[in-house]
Amino acid sequence: MTTPLPVHDMAGAAATIRAAGFSGLVLTETGRSAFIAATASALGAPGLHLATGVAVAFSRSPMVTAGAAWELAEATGGNFRLGIGTQVRAHVTRRYGAEFDPPGPRLREYVAALRAIFAAFRGEQRLAFEGDYWSLDLLPRAWSPGPIDVGDPPIDVAAVNPWMLRMAGAVADGVHVHPLNTPAYLEATVVPEVAAGARAAGRDPGELQLIVPCFTVVGDSEEERQPWRELARMQVGFYGSTPNYGFIFEQLGAAGVGGALRDHQRSGDMAAMAAAVPDELLAHFVVEASWDDMAGALVQRYGAVADRVVLYFANPALADAATLARFGEVARRAEAATGG
Repeated sequence: MTTPLPVHDMAGAAATIRAAGFSGLVLTETGRSAFIAATASALGAPGLHLATGVAVAFSRSPMVTAGAAWELAEATGGNFRLGIGTQVRAHVTRRYGAEFDPPGPRLREYVAALRAIFAAFRGEQRLAFEGDYWSLDLLPRAWSPGPIDVGDPPIDVAAVNPWMLRMAGAVADGVHVHPLNTPAYLEATVVPEVAAGARAAGRDPGELQLIVPCFTVVGDSEEERQPWRELARMQVGFYGSTPNYGFIFEQLGAAGVGGALRDHQRSGDMAAMAAAVPDELLAHFVVEASWDDMAGALVQRYGAVADRVVLYFANPALADAATLARFGEVARRAEAATGG
């Protein structure tokens, strides 16, 4: 997983990531477009599996997103997955100037609109999508990219709470699980809710992919592991300050942590945020092991749950070739242990 780099750097970074041993690259979206970064990556590292993880849906019309995903599916020979999410209200309304409410039903309709557009691109049906939030019925031949030689790009939805997980299970091809995940959350919430949504829609839950990011604390000594541990503690504190994620702490018997994190976040006390995530709580959110044992630890934690495991902290390693190579070896071993 990485944030997009400047375009001139992204192609080389993707080639480096592939050479290190990774089978794929998940591109987040913050200040730079995940789609532009994916395009550069596709050109720089042919064969690398690419995914937006996730692109902000509501800042773009479904037609704009569909067109970008369609061209990326073609450019990668079918190795692109479109991951979309709602973002949070403030960013959608105040940074993008777009509509947000109601986020869940709006995102569900967005997925339906994308599928209608893909069918129209292929010429399978005339574009005639009428929903509560989007109305799309104009696609002259000259304005359509036309059919491509690969399948429609799979659509993955970012989901955290039970309603959104069920919705994703009903309409999406996969689910981007939030990095703030624990075995208890995966077992008690993610897997059953996604399956329930799929079955309610008459779908086989096994057809959906679960894409799970993980925080790794890795090293052959305590001195080597400590910086990764603190990096993970900071991320758990940052993500955990979001009100909607409080139930994940409740599942661990730490109901008051989310509120404490929000208080510290509002006051700007980063040290207090970190202190609110003690080691015994942090252990639920990380996979900790030596370099030689990390691949096995990842397979043990996620092998029965995840279709794709995303190394969240491989991104900082881009600045250090030796560390990236070690993460790449972890990826190779995990892939070998699971048959790909």
